[in-house]
Amino acid sequence: MNEITVVVVDDHPLFRQGVVETLSMENDIEVIGEASNGEEAIAIIRALRPDVAVLDVNLPGMNGQQVTRQIVMDKIPTQVVLLTGYDDVEQAIHAMRAGASAYCSKDVQPDYLMNAIRQVTRGKYVVDDQIFDLNGLELWLQEKMGETSRPYSDPGEPFHPLSAREMEVLSCVTQGMSNKEIAAMLGISHQTVKNHVTAILRKLGVEDRTQAAVYALRHGWVRLQDSES
Repeated sequence: MNEITVVVVDDHPLFRQGVVETLSMENDIEVIGEASNGEEAIAIIRALRPDVAVLDVNLPGMNGQQVTRQIVMDKIPTQVVLLTGYDDVEQAIHAMRAGASAYCSKDVQPDYLMNAIRQVTRGKYVVDDQIFDLNGLELWLQEKMGETSRPYSDPGEPFHPLSAREMEVLSCVTQGMSNKEIAAMLGISHQTVKNHVTAILRKLGVEDRTQAAVYALRHGWVRLQDSES
């Protein structure tokens, strides 16, 4: 039996080590590389061309979905299993449209992850605790996309319904900056900042700045480490 070659990508060393050690205990799985950010992931996947890449969604630099899209664009035959700390159907939709073969919560049991790895090497898709063939996945996507009003334009971009400027403002909000401070940093008027904040709250369906910041952090749109650096 040929071993399934795997690369593991996560910026948390302890979690990454745990995944590597768990997978290495399996007779049919061989971990051949590790990376801690999106750029390293692309480089090592291009060099080693593993059967499967296990990627954290919320990576520094290029996030897991962007890495997935790049793998697809490069026509590398590596299947991607995306892991997320915050399981969310909208993120799952975007991940699968970007080209992932599986989307799993980080708190899944080891057996689940190993089964997902084996399934994707057989041409299957694993999402929402279900295993699909391509037709089944397309039906799942149609069903789930019909249940949400969020826009899904380019699966290669990080999923969020905000403009580039709104994302800048949201990042500042997440750092605890006032409207006056945001206006000074971005070189825009105080009123423009207020307008952006109002639009952000409306688009995210939240009531205040704190909820918006928590929403952005949970979905990996803004990284707290980056905000505080």
